[in-house]
Amino acid sequence: MLLPRPRRFDVYIAVGGLLGGLLLVGIGLGTRPADDPITLFDGPWPILVPLAVMACCELLRRAAPRTALLTGSVAICADVVTQGNLATVLMFTDIVYAAVLYGPLASARRIQWITGLLTVAATLVPFAVWRKPEALLIGVVVGVVAYGPAATGWIVRNHRDAAEAARLRAEQTALLAEMDRAQAVTSERSRMARELHDMVANHLSAIAIHSTAALSLDDPKTSRDALTVIRENSVEGLAEMRRLIGILRDSSGDTEPVAAPTLDGLDALVEGARANGLDAHLDADPGTVPTPVELAAYRIVQESLTNALKHAGPGRVTVSLARRDGSLTVTVTSPYGDRDGPRAPGSGAGLVGMRERVALLGGTFEAGPEDSPDGKVWAVRAALPVTDTVEGDPA
Repeated sequence: MLLPRPRRFDVYIAVGGLLGGLLLVGIGLGTRPADDPITLFDGPWPILVPLAVMACCELLRRAAPRTALLTGSVAICADVVTQGNLATVLMFTDIVYAAVLYGPLASARRIQWITGLLTVAATLVPFAVWRKPEALLIGVVVGVVAYGPAATGWIVRNHRDAAEAARLRAEQTALLAEMDRAQAVTSERSRMARELHDMVANHLSAIAIHSTAALSLDDPKTSRDALTVIRENSVEGLAEMRRLIGILRDSSGDTEPVAAPTLDGLDALVEGARANGLDAHLDADPGTVPTPVELAAYRIVQESLTNALKHAGPGRVTVSLARRDGSLTVTVTSPYGDRDGPRAPGSGAGLVGMRERVALLGGTFEAGPEDSPDGKVWAVRAALPVTDTVEGDPA
């Protein structure tokens, strides 16, 4: 199996350690004298073998830390039976440090335990055998060469892992913030789409129907009446658009936000539908309801009247609001069938908007054709809870 390619920095460490060791050999500076009892091979040449092996291990300090540590441990033991080289010892401490820092977590824990036990054994065993205080220095040397680098590597690894965890948490927080922002933007776009549709569609539908009538009928009086209705709806639609722009610009302080419509405005809403040609009638006894429910009910009636203006056949349009079983029930019925006059196009967004408003309040909504004593009708029914209402603006 081919070993991984060493990092450039590791190459620099290996070359530096090797050159430093050769310099120490060249000037004859070893860690022990030639007549030391544990020196089995004296002279400069035996020192070069563990030095060269340790330099090769430095090349693998990050690419293969466990292999480097096992090979380096053999090399440091070989260095002990020579006159020794300080560069070999220093490179071994770096290999221990790198094995803990870059190796697997389980290996890092084992290295700490092993070096700790070796330090304790190197302290107690020589002292127990020789009974001399100087024997304790062996444990100090082993601790400095083995356990010290391992402990340092463990501390640095913990700090590195903590920094990486903090970075990941920051990235996750940023990702969640971006998701929240995107969700808020989507929600705001949906709200503004509903508001724009509800506030302007009624007037534009009336303009489309009456302008078609004015163009198709060769009657001056009918054309004048149609143009009057067109002008009124265009002026009111423009005012509604300005109010919507005012809401959008509210944060910059350019305009004051317009007050949300209330159920007190249903009479005017139905009266406007009559002016546009609907035979609309209102039967409302809602009582006092929360503001979100009030706004949702108003918009449902407004959109239902707009749909009746565009699609309903001739006949009576009934708007009913009543409190039943802890809910405000909104019912709008209109004749189901083809219109005698011109028809305004529809996109289907109105039903989607009404359904979304009701869902935000936890209510129920249904719309479709029904049979009634007066014939087939299109009925819109919504039940809006007036207790435990969702907080906030349902728009």
